[in-house]
Amino acid sequence: MKDPNNTRNTAPRRGSPLWIYFVAVVVLGVAAAGAAFTGLGGDDLDALARNPVFWLLGCFIVFGELRPIITPGSTENNGATTSTTFSFAALLYAGLPIAAALQAAAVITCGIFRGRTPHRIAFNTAQYTLSLAAAQLVLVLAGDQGTPTALWVPDGRDLPAIALAGAVYFACNDTLVAAAVALHERVSLLKALRWDLAYQVLVHLALLGLAPMMVVAMDRSALFIPLIVLPFIAVYLNASVSVRREHQALHDGLTGLPNRKLLIVRTEEAIAETRRPGGVAGLGPARRRGRRTADGPHPRAGLFLLDLDRFKEVNDTLGHPTGDRLLQLVAHRLTHSVRPGDLVARLGGDEFAVLLPTVRDEAAAREVAARLRAALSEPVRLDGMSFDLEASVGIALFPDHAPDFELLLQRADVAMYNAKQARTGVEVYEPGRDRNSPARLSMLGDLRRALDRGELELFYQPKISLHDDQLVGMEALLRWRHPDQGLLEPGAFLSVAEQTYLMRSITHHVVDAALTQAAAWWRDDLTVQVAVNASGRDLLDTGLTETIEEGLLSRGLPAAALQLEITERILMNEPAYASDTVGALAELGIPLSLDDFGTGYSSLVRLKRLPVEEIKIDSSFVGRLTASADDAVIVRSIVDLVRTLGLRSVAEGVEDPQTARMLREMGCDAAQGWHFGRPMDAATATDWLRRRVERAPEPAA
Repeated sequence: MKDPNNTRNTAPRRGSPLWIYFVAVVVLGVAAAGAAFTGLGGDDLDALARNPVFWLLGCFIVFGELRPIITPGSTENNGATTSTTFSFAALLYAGLPIAAALQAAAVITCGIFRGRTPHRIAFNTAQYTLSLAAAQLVLVLAGDQGTPTALWVPDGRDLPAIALAGAVYFACNDTLVAAAVALHERVSLLKALRWDLAYQVLVHLALLGLAPMMVVAMDRSALFIPLIVLPFIAVYLNASVSVRREHQALHDGLTGLPNRKLLIVRTEEAIAETRRPGGVAGLGPARRRGRRTADGPHPRAGLFLLDLDRFKEVNDTLGHPTGDRLLQLVAHRLTHSVRPGDLVARLGGDEFAVLLPTVRDEAAAREVAARLRAALSEPVRLDGMSFDLEASVGIALFPDHAPDFELLLQRADVAMYNAKQARTGVEVYEPGRDRNSPARLSMLGDLRRALDRGELELFYQPKISLHDDQLVGMEALLRWRHPDQGLLEPGAFLSVAEQTYLMRSITHHVVDAALTQAAAWWRDDLTVQVAVNASGRDLLDTGLTETIEEGLLSRGLPAAALQLEITERILMNEPAYASDTVGALAELGIPLSLDDFGTGYSSLVRLKRLPVEEIKIDSSFVGRLTASADDAVIVRSIVDLVRTLGLRSVAEGVEDPQTARMLREMGCDAAQGWHFGRPMDAATATDWLRRRVERAPEPAA
């Protein structure tokens, strides 16, 4: 049965509607119990004490409360308790006083054992007492009533009255709890009743239907009661295994928070609820644009994306175990800072999401976000060190900013990225600051599905030494085999992903695929270095270094097997963000290459400080090398500068032998382009490498 206060184990505020409701139910429950126990005489108590059946029933009712049957889709707060069967059987067999007393003892015992507050214990006791009293009233009106001294065993003719009593018991119990949930969550009673009505009806139909058989069995002998309990034990054990598996599939293993899958489900439920007639989605366009109307504020659904700032410093300073403890602390602070009914989820790394199923407007959403940041900013002390936490929060609202979960998450991500760049802490999505057009947003959904379907693959283009024609490495180039548009190059789709959370998934996919291919080549004695491009978004990902390190270790590859190419413009525009990640990659031993050199206006001082081993001259200069004297001067100057810094120079976009000859005469170290080899899929690249090895001359004896 649903718990009337399953979000907080604290008493409702005195004088609040929920507090008044709790008091009213408890008073009515006490009155019902008092009326029932008034007619209980000494003979009844003596019969109760001498009959072992009641002692067994009491034990099983307590056990049923302590160990509810939690099936997939339910929790410990709304799982079905097998005590329902035994308490209803006690009601049929010996009447309300016995059933109410046994159920009350079980609720109090369970409440003390689980550390529940007195108000919850009192409410649950009154709730069951009133439900049993309502069922008893039906039986009395039907002429069926048992007492401890005149036990009642039903026969086939009594089944209609028992069925009606069971229905009344269920309706009363479910309504009492749903009303408390509605007041607590600030929703309508009908909505609270609908949340798990089908589940409750199905389970209670089975539990209450077993009660008459229990009465018949225990009337013959108390020894039959344990036999009936065996099926409950089997169901409980099987259900527990199912629940553990479902919980693992829908929750984060470290923090216990919901994961992306459960966040999707809850967000879609919130959107569907908001779309109901009378919700904000049902309003006219003019009313949706305004924050308030004559009818008052209209709620939205809100999705926050929250990313911790400088979390990498904790991992680097104190280690990953301490970082994991910090993430658990963050999860605890977030869950205790949101409103009742809001959902906190962990998406991975140091990124969290918060769902607000209902929020009045943008200002209210900002207030919640500010409260979350304030809770996180309290000083943290771990392993003898004290430090502060900060977070950047992006907010997207339904239906103002997006019509579904995918776009809500994407636009919350854009807002979070803007908050991080502007150092403002909290940003609400603004279309004017989002470069994505509707057509590109449609492609974003296709791209997300492409990741799941394996439509993204890597092509490989060789880098060749201009001094001895030896292979320097292979650059991994991303391609998308679009089912309708054919083979797409990165320029057609990566700009859509670079502002979104999806870019992280794409980068991790590319790194994983590149390392897998490199490992296959190294096993075949094709020890070639594979280069992967990194975006500005990737340099904000504190988990990139860890992903690369784990990928190398799992495949037995040295750090030199992978090279990371970072564009000059990114490092110039975002030095504060890039320096930490770039430094961590350099410490790991990953060779770094500065791509598109000549387009970012690097200063010599900054260039000298960058931990790179290779400079790639942008193809815009190389392509005009034979036709423009100015470009020839620029390329020669870059080559001389790179040689002075002790780095390797690589020219991009070499498409003819004349350009290759000029670069060789200038002293450029290596080049890549169609003149040396076009991008090839993995199978073609493997054949190309093998033929090149076969043509290589034997070493001199």
